[in-house]
Amino acid sequence: MDEDQIEEIELGIKSGVDVTVYAKKEFDYDQMREIREGLEEGLAVTIYAKKGFNGDQMYQVRQGLKKRLDVSFYANSEFDWAQMQEIRNGLERGLDITAYAKKEFSYGQMSEIREGLDEGVDVTIYAKKEFDCVQMRQIRRGLENGLDVSIYAKPEFDWLQMFEIREGLCDGIDVSIYAKPDICSTSMYDIRRRLLREKKWTNNK
Repeated sequence: MDEDQIEEIELGIKSGVDVTVYAKKEFDYDQMREIREGLEEGLAVTIYAKKGFNGDQMYQVRQGLKKRLDVSFYANSEFDWAQMQEIRNGLERGLDITAYAKKEFSYGQMSEIREGLDEGVDVTIYAKKEFDCVQMRQIRRGLENGLDVSIYAKPEFDWLQMFEIREGLCDGIDVSIYAKPDICSTSMYDIRRRLLREKKWTNNK
């Protein structure tokens, strides 16, 4: 063991916790610290005192236990610490985290689904692994603005194309003219700006 590991064991002895739980070569300094702090806080450290969790993952589980959350939703080594954090954030807000507490979703995707749940939109429209997090963001923002996102909530549109279609819907123009996967986002922008100018000209007649 190195000096940092030995220090963690000594700190545990001084605070009167059962250091045998973590005084093992398989745990590095960060892991030992998380287990020691959990023991000092009177938490059920056996849930995360496992070599399959790194220190950052252990921290997320420990924080959940401190707040009396049901950590069984994310105390799984197959989730990285950032995914764990998003699930924990959802639990703290009382959200239905089953919509995104899934290994196939990245941290960024989980964040977009959680934010949608926070805003009360129908996340089932975009909580799908075929959408990356930036595509999800465009769909979420459309839902939050009360737009008909079915026009662009399709995997064949990249996020920039989705943005141009969403902007067009916000502008109140006929996006069907350019809401086509084979039209690049730059061309979509040009068409949208032209349609917007035409709309303003018509309204000012």
